[in-house]
Amino acid sequence: MDYLPVIVLVLSFLVMLAMGTPVAWSIAVSSLLTMLVSIPMMPALTTVSQRIGTGLDSFALLAIPFFILSGQLMNKGGIAHRLIAFAKTIVGALPGGLAMINVISAMMMGAIAGSAMASASAMGSILGPEMEKEGYSKEFGAAVNITSATTGLVIPPSNILIVFSLASGGVSIAALFMAGYIPGIITGALLMLVCYFWARMKKYKTGRRSTLREVFSSFVAAFPSLLLLVIVMGGIVAGIFTATEASAVAVLYTLLLGFYYKEIRWKDLPGILTESSATTAVVMLLIGASMSMSWVMSFENIPQEISNTLLSISENKIVILLIINLILLFVGIFMDMTPAVLIFTPIFLPVVTGLGIDPVHFGIIMVLNLCIGLCTPPVGSVLFVGVSIAGTTIQKVVKPLLPLFIAMIIALMLVAYIPALSMWLPGLFNL
Repeated sequence: MDYLPVIVLVLSFLVMLAMGTPVAWSIAVSSLLTMLVSIPMMPALTTVSQRIGTGLDSFALLAIPFFILSGQLMNKGGIAHRLIAFAKTIVGALPGGLAMINVISAMMMGAIAGSAMASASAMGSILGPEMEKEGYSKEFGAAVNITSATTGLVIPPSNILIVFSLASGGVSIAALFMAGYIPGIITGALLMLVCYFWARMKKYKTGRRSTLREVFSSFVAAFPSLLLLVIVMGGIVAGIFTATEASAVAVLYTLLLGFYYKEIRWKDLPGILTESSATTAVVMLLIGASMSMSWVMSFENIPQEISNTLLSISENKIVILLIINLILLFVGIFMDMTPAVLIFTPIFLPVVTGLGIDPVHFGIIMVLNLCIGLCTPPVGSVLFVGVSIAGTTIQKVVKPLLPLFIAMIIALMLVAYIPALSMWLPGLFNL
């Protein structure tokens, strides 16, 4: 194996990241420098440019700007308040009830919006002050908000699962969406378990038990928001529309819901559209640049060599999955989720499929794994949002984050080594 392209790729990428270069540009430039090892400058420039363009030429990717827009509409449309009120009637009277409300609300909000950032922003700003008022430490509140916000990336609809489908060469988006439900719920349940024991240990106050009338009333208020999940997933599973068409339906439904709740006015739309466009531009640039790097790595035979190296270590499925999970946990610390999925899926997918692991199962493992990276420095985007909203520092949040990290890793190991947790629902619906 010629190690020069690998050295140039890794070294140039890390150096540019260390210099503070945006991730998308670091990926694109390091891809170009790697190509220059093998071919002259003009063909290298042309190839990388073409790959960035063709990487975005996908009908499935149209779902991402629509889901981003629906997420922005939900964030502004008063949906978070109603979901929190509903969650409060369910678990508010338990030890750590407010923290559990954060987890449940984040699961519902993340599932509806498909964005960890939107969930962390909404839940942190609404529940953070309330948790402090009830005696919870600011740092614990931030830690719960940060970790629970990532559950919505596994529970559908999820933009990152669409990205995995693209990177994998066409794994069914509907199957990936259905496969994410149980792992996402397991992760949320384990986070709630940590909240329960932490609250018992710190002797945090518990809330009042809600009556059946209050539970029903809050459910009715939240029902129009929760109905979006039924419309989107029901439509996809029933074959009424594709994931891309479902994303457009989600935008229309959330817009009407915002007007119905009287939380969105016509004058708010330009700002919402501008914010969504800016987010979409960043995501699409990352996708295009990552697709070019993926192609360059394939051109240099890097995935095949890594695959051969892994299989030379062991052909035991348990060992290989453990090695891949450790690599992805490390990668997630330094790289954002979207480029990590696009770059490492072509490397690891042939390895795991060769060992008989279903691509849908591996997609859930990969996304669940990289969710942990969103909560860790130095590039954990959700970590920075959660800390900023809570008005604290990363150093202070680390201690309460640790038991929540352990819960997420336990969830990851359960999902990795019990395929039925991911594959049961897709099999049930013949996806």
